[in-house]
Amino acid sequence: MQRDQLADFLRRRREAIRPAEVGIVDGPRRRTSGLRREEVAMLAGVSVDYVVRLEQGRSSQPSPQLLGSLARALRLSDDERDHLFHLAGHRPPPADGVASLARAGLIRMLDLLGDVPALVLSDLGEVLAQNRAALLLSGDLTRFTGDRRYIVYRWFTDPQARAVAPPEEHEHRARQFVADLRATAGRRSGDPTVTRLVERLNAASADFRRLWAEHEVAVRRADRKTMLHPQVGPLLMDCETLVTPDQRQQLLVLTPADTETRERLDLLRVVGVQEFPTAGPP
Repeated sequence: MQRDQLADFLRRRREAIRPAEVGIVDGPRRRTSGLRREEVAMLAGVSVDYVVRLEQGRSSQPSPQLLGSLARALRLSDDERDHLFHLAGHRPPPADGVASLARAGLIRMLDLLGDVPALVLSDLGEVLAQNRAALLLSGDLTRFTGDRRYIVYRWFTDPQARAVAPPEEHEHRARQFVADLRATAGRRSGDPTVTRLVERLNAASADFRRLWAEHEVAVRRADRKTMLHPQVGPLLMDCETLVTPDQRQQLLVLTPADTETRERLDLLRVVGVQEFPTAGPP
């Protein structure tokens, strides 16, 4: 681990980012053009003290998961992210391996979408990054670990996961999840990560076993669904999925399908501003 070089790199990248690039309001009292340490800590989900120790070369070796969070917070390019891993004494994630870090270009697209809810997902349905609008809509979906990080696993094993959808849509969504996973399993034939996930779902859910046996295949691209939000009520959303050329990551963009939903999203942004006074992910 190259502590001094790591500290210098993190400090310079923090100072090079304009607050507006990460959705933070640039107030009149700001004395620096870059981000504050507490803003980096907020975006990365770590303590301010840890960010200070990193920038002063006094920290313990950060984990790969923490490095991924810092890379997202600092909007690092793929090359910069690899450099960050090297400085911290870790091997960068392989370009063709299991997608555990959102691509830098997709994160920048999240920023550009602004008030439009958008997420970056792996081809197995793990949420890798969300913009602030998506956080207000669905909460932090990157916090899950183990099998629960996959949306399809939560859907079939956690009844609470289905509470976000009206009962009349449950069967349709379940079939979508299974058909999309079937397509991924075919595309990544022999991949132990996919094989083990399917095995654990088969063992955990009779509903999954029923649908998996039907061998339906369909890659999710565009859809319309209702989302039940605890603060503003039902939201009718159009969902558009953009897939990277290697089909390992997806950009999911959610837009209101009617005027009532648009008004409720506007209300949600007001509620969100009150709940999270500093713009950006909590």
